[in-house]
Amino acid sequence: MSFNTVGIIVNPRAQDISDKLSAVIAYLHTKTCTILLDESTQGYPDNDLETLDRDDLGEQCDLVITLGGDGTILNAARSLANKDVPLLGINLGRLGFLADVLPSEFEQVLDDVFAGNYQQEQRFLFSAEVRRDDAVIFSAEALNDVVVHVRNVARMIEFETRIDGVFVNHQRADGLIVATPTGSTAYALSSGGPILHTDLEAISLVPICPHTLSSRPLVVSANSVVEILVCKVQRAIAQITCDGQQSLDLCEGDTIHIRKKSHVVTLLHPSNHDYYQILRAKLRWSEHLEAEK
Repeated sequence: MSFNTVGIIVNPRAQDISDKLSAVIAYLHTKTCTILLDESTQGYPDNDLETLDRDDLGEQCDLVITLGGDGTILNAARSLANKDVPLLGINLGRLGFLADVLPSEFEQVLDDVFAGNYQQEQRFLFSAEVRRDDAVIFSAEALNDVVVHVRNVARMIEFETRIDGVFVNHQRADGLIVATPTGSTAYALSSGGPILHTDLEAISLVPICPHTLSSRPLVVSANSVVEILVCKVQRAIAQITCDGQQSLDLCEGDTIHIRKKSHVVTLLHPSNHDYYQILRAKLRWSEHLEAEK
């Protein structure tokens, strides 16, 4: 795969973003590629470079580099999933599950990428919609998860879950997380859900603070269609949130339909990318063994 046109998307709130953006641009100037900037870079150096909206960026680029954290990749993935453009994340915070290139290593990693030495993987996304009175009032996509939850503290909601049209259960809880393998290490993990390897074609349904101790996470095929009916909210305010970035308040009787999106997002990783090493570092597995070395 050749990368003749490279786009850059940033988190404008990231620390030292101006310096990091300038460094990446300076590096790319040494390569025989066209550099395009996303609108998120407006107000930063190199204003002589072309700035495009997200759709045009996806149409014209062979590679998009994100500067920020996992949230920046989540945002980019949702908007570029239909464009079939690979993403590579330079993490300006701590080691990320998605943005796994450290700033101190980006030149070496990009040297390898331009030389064709990298790992590539595809992740699927969710397509979610909310229906009210037989009309679609909200639609969004998610790479991590779709969460139906209470928006106010110390309240519960009641909801029913169906999978492929078959009734599963009726629950009282703070909500339900429907997660992809990518999202299994995010909110779902902190709620007691399983870690799904990113190669799996599976999704997990993880209840949030369920009213009954017999309620447990459920893993089903990624080709399943999940339907959640909001039954009772009483004094609670129910809400749907996609990737923690898009949300809508829900009413009793609303139904949420979640299915796998046909398009996938392609992530590029360094050639030495090791998923289990990232798990060890992020979750502090074997920390006592490292300390003994």
